[in-house]
Amino acid sequence: PVIEVDNLEEFVLQPAPQGVTIKCRVTRDKKGMDRGLYPTYYLHLDNDKKVFLLAGRKRKKSKTSNYLISIDPTDLSRGGENFIGKLRSNLMGTRFTVFDNGANPDRANADWSNVRQELSAVVYETNVLGFKGPRKMTVIIPGMNADGERVPIRPRNDNDGLLMRWQNRNMDNVIELHNKAPVWNDETQSYVLNFHGRVTHASVKNFQIVHGSDPDYIVMQFGRVADDAFTMDYNYPLCAVQAFAIALSSFDGKLACE
Repeated sequence: PVIEVDNLEEFVLQPAPQGVTIKCRVTRDKKGMDRGLYPTYYLHLDNDKKVFLLAGRKRKKSKTSNYLISIDPTDLSRGGENFIGKLRSNLMGTRFTVFDNGANPDRANADWSNVRQELSAVVYETNVLGFKGPRKMTVIIPGMNADGERVPIRPRNDNDGLLMRWQNRNMDNVIELHNKAPVWNDETQSYVLNFHGRVTHASVKNFQIVHGSDPDYIVMQFGRVADDAFTMDYNYPLCAVQAFAIALSSFDGKLACE
């Protein structure tokens, strides 16, 4: 099916249509003075038109890793109209939360409708080898309603967000996903996943996200195809902002102990 992007802002926040895999490409741009430390990441549809979807970049003066996500490749400012979401990590760099562009709960209006939604959370577990060897990821996203739309989760404070709900096993309207465990391959002496030709380079960053009840349904996959190019494919119930933010979290410094 041809993927039409009429309204970019709507498209990147809407769940993928059921039964359709949205194939994308992430490129990492490290040019310029500080790009080595603060590269910009671009997301395009991986089709003939190579439609631009999102750009992401780490904020400089932030104590924890904080990425801004924009629908304009040239405007990655927090105050701009193109700001569509952000990814924020904890101090350890092992847990991440993804927000849309709504207001901070401190600036809520009376009915709370302007407050930012949490779109996703990602938890990385170190394994016995530290971060070497296959990583374990848990991805937590809001549930879907009967119409196939995302249930808005607007935490009033940090104790009400996706991470706390997941930790307390309060899973109403919350979906828990995991990365698919790679299988050891004796021939290549490495852990492998079947990306059906979409991934060509081995990397610790390659992953597939699945739900426990149906490990064959790939909700999202991400993997390297060149030094600074990656494919990222996502399916219902994820949207582009969720998938791109999950991919950005996997680039983060504390995790990139390859």
